[in-house]
Amino acid sequence: MPNAIPDPRVASLAAEADRLARQGDDAASARLWHQVLALSPEHGAALTYFGSKALARGDIASAREQLQRAVRGTPRLALAHAYLARVHRSEGDNEAAIKELDQAIKIEPGAYGAHFEKAAIYEQLGNEKAQALAYSSALQLLPPQAAMSPEMRPLVARAQRMVAENQAQLGAFLHARLEDLRGGDRGRALARFDESLDVSLGRKPLHLSRPAMFNVVGLPSVAFFDRADFPWAPAAEACTAQVRAELEDVIRDDRDGFVPYVQTRPGEPVGQFESLDFNPDWSAYFLWQHGKPVEQHIARCPNTMAMLEGVPQVAIRHRAPAAFFSALKPHTRIPPHHGATNCRLTVHLPLIIPPHCALQVGNHVREWTPGELLIFDDTMQHAAWNDSDQLRVVLIFDIWHPMLSEAERRMMQGTLESIMAYYGHDAPLGEL
Repeated sequence: MPNAIPDPRVASLAAEADRLARQGDDAASARLWHQVLALSPEHGAALTYFGSKALARGDIASAREQLQRAVRGTPRLALAHAYLARVHRSEGDNEAAIKELDQAIKIEPGAYGAHFEKAAIYEQLGNEKAQALAYSSALQLLPPQAAMSPEMRPLVARAQRMVAENQAQLGAFLHARLEDLRGGDRGRALARFDESLDVSLGRKPLHLSRPAMFNVVGLPSVAFFDRADFPWAPAAEACTAQVRAELEDVIRDDRDGFVPYVQTRPGEPVGQFESLDFNPDWSAYFLWQHGKPVEQHIARCPNTMAMLEGVPQVAIRHRAPAAFFSALKPHTRIPPHHGATNCRLTVHLPLIIPPHCALQVGNHVREWTPGELLIFDDTMQHAAWNDSDQLRVVLIFDIWHPMLSEAERRMMQGTLESIMAYYGHDAPLGEL
């Protein structure tokens, strides 16, 4: 028999009935839902409405009959399965209740309430691991605004506590089972795995590259790169004493060449750098700035420039190379921030490094060691601090990301130069 042609009145009546119900006018809503059932006896929304009302007044038999018809009717509603799950719970059939909640989640994957209800059932059954998994799913789906509502806060706090406790127990369980698999591997060999495990267990947050301007897709979010993987690094590090000697001459004879690193243009938002805006506490002595050599500074630093010639620096017309001595005065902190593009990496050559100074990228904190390069992706959240009573200075320059092909470097160069041509060379585009 061919399918019956839908009655256009049904959709209109159902929409109005639902609107009245949301406004709290149950009597008027019920009258319209009755009209819907008169026209479409297996209408899922109408049956769900009457089944929920029967459940609320304790008429379990009527609720079961209505809701069983509702889950077979049309349209298919997650809410019908959720209410039927409550019927099963009231009858002590927790297994059937979980099956209905799973159906509700299948129909509406974002139904966080169904996960909370599953957690309540697992608590009743004494299955703490399943309860924690259900809570974890609920928390991932719960909108922030809903999580902050007064009625949800106690439940959210309980869920967070149980998830954290379960992750701690899982961590201990995994540690015991995985220790033999480590063998003699430690340090760099398993550093990526160890961080992944910490993130998975909630011990550390997940940090990803977040370029402010241009994102090269497919590049991994790696905080610090091992300097041993860069063939030019040993030669650069071997120049440390000569570079430091030139820096000391600059500090002695040309201190005025250091300028505040943060210089926000009028009308631009300062954001997290407000305390450092035009503040010499974080200053720079530029050798290359916006792709242009600062000749009077370069003349003072021939050995530094010779070292940089052996480095695969980024070249972008009107923007790169960029190379400078970065000075951080005592008790100064650079707030967490993200760089402009991940087509390049940032390199620090530590020169004057007092104690209590460090750089954090993502989950990793590294102290500078004079003469040992730090190479990192500055599009991951990073921050730096000098908590000492002395000046800290590093030489900073950029290199192409080693995973870019020559063709990609060429296209990135052309793209970034074209972006500046489009907006203007002086446009606020960040450190491209």
